[in-house]
Amino acid sequence: MPRDSLRPGSLRRATARVLPEIPSWSRLAAVALALSLGGLGGWLASSLQLPLAWMIGSMVATAAAAIAGAPIAMAAPLRTVMVAVLGVMLGSGFTPEILAGAGRWTVTLAAIVFYIAACAGLGTLYFRKLCGYDPVTAYFSATPGGLSIMTIVGIEMGGDGRIISLTHAIRIMVAVLSIPTAFQLLGLLDMASRPPAGPDLAGLGLPDYLILGAAGLAGYLGARLLRIPAASIVGPMLVSMALHLAGVTHAKPPADLIACAQVAIGTAIGARFAGTSLKLIASTLAQSFGVTVIVLGMTVLFAFSLHEITGLPAAPIVLAFSPGGLAEMGLTAIALGADAAFVAIHHIVRILVIVVFAPILFRLLSGRTPPPGRGGWS
Repeated sequence: MPRDSLRPGSLRRATARVLPEIPSWSRLAAVALALSLGGLGGWLASSLQLPLAWMIGSMVATAAAAIAGAPIAMAAPLRTVMVAVLGVMLGSGFTPEILAGAGRWTVTLAAIVFYIAACAGLGTLYFRKLCGYDPVTAYFSATPGGLSIMTIVGIEMGGDGRIISLTHAIRIMVAVLSIPTAFQLLGLLDMASRPPAGPDLAGLGLPDYLILGAAGLAGYLGARLLRIPAASIVGPMLVSMALHLAGVTHAKPPADLIACAQVAIGTAIGARFAGTSLKLIASTLAQSFGVTVIVLGMTVLFAFSLHEITGLPAAPIVLAFSPGGLAEMGLTAIALGADAAFVAIHHIVRILVIVVFAPILFRLLSGRTPPPGRGGWS
């Protein structure tokens, strides 16, 4: 047996792979501070009647605190639970009436492949020629996929994980800030006419809570078992969709719980800036803003072109093609009263296409393979 394996540090690392790490008091305090700041920011934004107030307010407050050096962090299990709540909410939006018109989505779903190719191609060219990024960092920063998967694969291929993760975090933040605001300024969002997200906490009975809770838990565990990307939202959404289409329940998660989900997701985005130097944030922000403008421009171009081709409303197509994450754009669709089922399905297809084909395409174009022992593309 190698001597290194007997060292205390090696023993701790080996044990950590088997047993979950118990959060320290300082870690718990950092999470509590982040959620407190996020909740305060969400409340202030809600008081100002901003669109998507609880998520935008919490995101801005915690990002500002993180950049200022405040000791904040987010608990991944809590975010997972809240994202699962959102998945159940999105699944409850699938009705037989919506599925009856799903055949009209064929063209927009097929267009996602061309949208991804256009965004990744233009973004990579931008990062390479104007920002001087290396090929790996440029490609995985430009591809509009999930933050986690693009960062993991990008690191495996030799890219700069800090820049990749920060670029995607900024992309999501800019999308979440700009899209609802633009909808409101253009008159596409009427704050008074939006449908409620769901009943209040007392509006559901115990059987409803049990069914919705079981949908979230079973969906998450099943998706993890099947290694489905974005398991915490996709699994609960699919199980909830099946239950609602089958008529087992017509209940939706309470509005207060959806607000808590917004705070958790917004806080998680803002907390990603913790521990990052202001210099790196400033430089990456300036470089990421350019590519985000490119991607948003492509989103608007595709959305209005597909609106002319299919006759579908332009606003849901903008949300379906926007460079935000599935959870963030799902919440945006709910907040704006858009067709959340339409938006969710398109983002799921986008994630699946990118997870399956983006690493393979890069390997074919560059001739690179993952270093040994990194677990391939999983």
